[in-house]
Amino acid sequence: MAPCLPPAEKARGKRAALSFAAVALVLGLPLWWKTTETYRASLPYAGISALGSLRFQLTVPVSVVFAKGALPGAQQRRLPFADTQEEERLLNPKTSVTSRYETTYRSATATEQAALAMATVQEADAELLLLQEDSLGALTVYVIPETSPLLPQGVGVYVGKHRSAVMRGTQGPGDVLAAISARVQQTVQAMSFTTDSITTALSDRVPMDQLGTDTRRPFKSSLGYEITFSLLNPDPKSHDVHWDIEAAVNSYVQPFLDKLGSVANFSVDSQILYYAVLGVSPRFDKASSSFILSALSLPHVINPVEARLGSSATSLYPVLNFLLYVPERVHSPLYIQDKDGAAVGTNAFHSPRWGGIMVYNIDHPAPDKAPLPLRVDVDMVRVMEVFLAQLRLLFGISQVPLPEEFLLESPGNNGLTDWELDRLLWTRTVENIATVSTTLTSLAQLLDKIGNIVIKDDVASEVYHAVASAQTAMLELASGHLGSAFQASKEAVTSSERAFFDPSLLHLLYFPDDQKFAIYIPLFLPMAVPILLSLVKILREAKQSKKEPIKTD
Repeated sequence: MAPCLPPAEKARGKRAALSFAAVALVLGLPLWWKTTETYRASLPYAGISALGSLRFQLTVPVSVVFAKGALPGAQQRRLPFADTQEEERLLNPKTSVTSRYETTYRSATATEQAALAMATVQEADAELLLLQEDSLGALTVYVIPETSPLLPQGVGVYVGKHRSAVMRGTQGPGDVLAAISARVQQTVQAMSFTTDSITTALSDRVPMDQLGTDTRRPFKSSLGYEITFSLLNPDPKSHDVHWDIEAAVNSYVQPFLDKLGSVANFSVDSQILYYAVLGVSPRFDKASSSFILSALSLPHVINPVEARLGSSATSLYPVLNFLLYVPERVHSPLYIQDKDGAAVGTNAFHSPRWGGIMVYNIDHPAPDKAPLPLRVDVDMVRVMEVFLAQLRLLFGISQVPLPEEFLLESPGNNGLTDWELDRLLWTRTVENIATVSTTLTSLAQLLDKIGNIVIKDDVASEVYHAVASAQTAMLELASGHLGSAFQASKEAVTSSERAFFDPSLLHLLYFPDDQKFAIYIPLFLPMAVPILLSLVKILREAKQSKKEPIKTD
């Protein structure tokens, strides 16, 4: 039988147990809770939620300048004035695009009148460029008299390499201004964004039945691209192929990339691959004594070749592949046929969001007249013209179908006109904002689902910056400031990707709640059990003492 402790010893034990319990509850538990809590900086959830509903307003500033004699006297006196036209298209319940054209009508100045009196329209276009403000997205349409010799016969509208067009006026008993305004609208839509191009940029938010066949052709918007030119020589014993790829890139591709310098960063490299075959056996055609690659076999050409090109998994940016294939001697000449069985004029084809392949045939002399391997000097002019056209398609730069009276000036060595660059910036700005909205929405859902992920201050700062930049881009688009809108959208994409891919947000770094209990219970249970038993004993004795009768003398 346990000895009975004196009252003083019992009191001291009770005070010790209560002291341990007080220290554990008042000091230990809050300290443990504070040191083990998950730090989560505040995020702009309201702003992220607002970005989920995108109401784009794309404003195009347009100036219509009338040369002397282009309008009847009565209507000439109405100048200057302004007009605004809007057209809204609802893509889905949360996404809409409003096209807004703010048009100002005025008379030509003396210097503009002198430029429009040049001998050729090309000279006039170059002279008018010096008189215009270099504003991205802004267009100017010059209207000349119907009898002016500036435009060639049969040409009603000339679209130059810059951000202006020259239009032949019309004369009639009706409202000439109204007729000209309709043609101006057609010209402006051809030189700026189109409904199809904006729909393509928002393809992730548009039902599939509303998308065209070319929607998946262009590469998605990215901060950079890697371009690789590859020469495939499957028969080096027969062909000693030489190509001056460096000079060709500097002459044809680099001016095009310089023009796109504000859109993304580019890196260009080249390689020569020997014994690299297409992986598809061509069909021999007796009628033409040549080998044929049909359109049905083209999809099977890329995979075997891609294995030799080098993995793009380590690339930070999308890779654009351009392959020049010199057929084997036993399979020469080799031609590509389209779906209708007709020979493809360029003898090349391109794969959406991948690149292009061109087959380069060689004239083979008799074996006894030319020793093997036969030296081959590639005509880089012909090759690069094909690759540059494919490069334009991969960036979504294609001409809009226009009436026969329209004359489009060739972009020249740059491979890209100023208004084509603007049209690309319109689509990329819209696509960037949509990408930011999707990225931040996914990030907010992830952080809401996994509550123990740490949200650092730098991550929160990137999210705030992404939301603010996206909102700025939307406002700049509505104001008609395309350049600042695109730059703001790029900043928004950069910040959103930094936040989304921050290493601290990997959910594998954090334990689920059941694993936390498995860790903490063995640590706290040995200490908590004696304290809890002591408190239970104290409470039991206190209740028992209240029930015992008090002795009175």
